[in-house]
Amino acid sequence: MDNTVDDLPLFSYGREQGPKHPAGDARLNSETSLSAVIKSWGEALEDQGYSIHTVKAFTGDLRLVAKFVGGGVSIQEISNHDLKNFLDWMQNKRSAPCSPKTYARRVTSIKAFYRWLNESGVLSDDPSAHIPQQSVVSPLPDVLARREREIALEAAQRMREAEEPDARPYTLLRLLLETGIKKGECLGVHLNHIDLEGPDAPLLFVRYGDVSKRYKERKIPLSEEWVAAFLEYIAQYDIDDQLFPWSPRRLEYLLEEISDAAKLDKRISFDMCRWSASLADHQEGLDKDTIRQKLGISKIQWREVGNKLKKLSAQQG
Repeated sequence: MDNTVDDLPLFSYGREQGPKHPAGDARLNSETSLSAVIKSWGEALEDQGYSIHTVKAFTGDLRLVAKFVGGGVSIQEISNHDLKNFLDWMQNKRSAPCSPKTYARRVTSIKAFYRWLNESGVLSDDPSAHIPQQSVVSPLPDVLARREREIALEAAQRMREAEEPDARPYTLLRLLLETGIKKGECLGVHLNHIDLEGPDAPLLFVRYGDVSKRYKERKIPLSEEWVAAFLEYIAQYDIDDQLFPWSPRRLEYLLEEISDAAKLDKRISFDMCRWSASLADHQEGLDKDTIRQKLGISKIQWREVGNKLKKLSAQQG
């Protein structure tokens, strides 16, 4: 779930996080060159709030098409046959064929690009319409079963109660298992993001400095058990700003130390905790929108996540 590139299948153009680009550019028409249209499409995606990484990835896919058919070709000249030839070349005729996942994304990029052209009135036909959408389902993630979560927390609790007590491992692990936040979000938590006194407290506010990711911001309830450990921890380490002012690798080591102390065969990671938290919520009967909003993912992303949670739940028995 921890992707560096935003999930973009089928591009939801009605998205609330930005205005719909007015046909990309008023000068666009069916005779505009492919290269010029790709540039306008990238600007439209930026207007809708997609990250720069996403824009680069998906416009990059179309620039490969432009390299294959010619960037100066007008968009009305590109046929279904051209697109199929390009995809066949990508899959079968390059010296290094692209992976199934990359191929699937490039099909998605092409179809999304032409949907935008149709919706903005630049083209009336869609040469990508008869290209089948590719779906690549990644393997089920590793998770902590209910008893494994309990054993891990018990091990972290022993560290908290040791002769030289350390509340940091418990505070970190319980936060991840309660909230399902990603590693980057965890590193971005500051003390002023934790509300212990409001009417709905205790709450964690997940914040983003990047304006394009403001739609991922959310608030997540915290347990009184976590708050107690948190107060011990910040007193022990004299924390006054960033909740975990250590490197990502140091926090990963902490999770590995808990794995060792719990004598688990699995190596606890941020991603494992995120999936484990979601699985626990799913098993407890939380509705899908509550889980989705807690994770800060889109409805499109939820399709794969929700399916995986159902399979994981069935697998757990």
